[in-house]
Amino acid sequence: MADSILETDGMTKEFLGFVAVGDVSLKVRRGSIHGLIGPNGAGKTTCFNLLTKFLPPTRGSIRFDGRDITRMKPAEVARLGLVRSFQISAVFPHLSVLENVRVALQRARGNSFDFWRSDQVLRQYDARARELLEDVGLSAYAHLTAGQLPYGRKRALEIATTLALDPVMMLLDEPTAGMTAEDVDRIVALVKRVAEGRTVLMVEHNLKVVEGLCDTITVLTRGRILAEGSYGEVSRNPEVVAAYLGTDPSIAGGSTHG
Repeated sequence: MADSILETDGMTKEFLGFVAVGDVSLKVRRGSIHGLIGPNGAGKTTCFNLLTKFLPPTRGSIRFDGRDITRMKPAEVARLGLVRSFQISAVFPHLSVLENVRVALQRARGNSFDFWRSDQVLRQYDARARELLEDVGLSAYAHLTAGQLPYGRKRALEIATTLALDPVMMLLDEPTAGMTAEDVDRIVALVKRVAEGRTVLMVEHNLKVVEGLCDTITVLTRGRILAEGSYGEVSRNPEVVAAYLGTDPSIAGGSTHG
């Protein structure tokens, strides 16, 4: 489909006979926020690893923006604009917040050896780094080392470093995991803002976040697609309720354990 930016056909990953992801055919609409939810062990993070080429599929194909990326390497798909964040915040704790974003900008431009250049040369990236920090609400923290940031702010910094790579599509792995309610609200607003003009695919446990953000939701269980649709559609699906929350009569307004 012309409006699909990411498509998988029969995507399967087996580990020594165990099917972690089985025959997943997924279509993510360009410009949408698409949620991937399901019980623990449903295969969500494995799907992310397959899509971003940290794992090769056992069978099936993956296409991004009209190109077959099934056999590409992670750096190759990142250069095409398919960029992910990780469930565990990945920042350089001993560098400043500004320097973390600057490193990502250097990498995006292919300047792998900028670390060895003078500080004056590296300062060419400062203006754009400060713009990105402004975008994610971290301008006041630019001078701090990343290790000093509260957890929720570290996740915002990770989103800034992801944006530094100028992604066409962002894959966010549990962006609100472990956060306070205040941090969750801040990250939800941030995801809405950065999604303008790009596509987002996100794994998320917090169903209120999913309900408030996602245009389309795909529900996985035991590595296979159980249901797909709007939040209202999947929340009323009896199979989804049984798989996701067991005996709970409704997933609407639920908050954890995806």
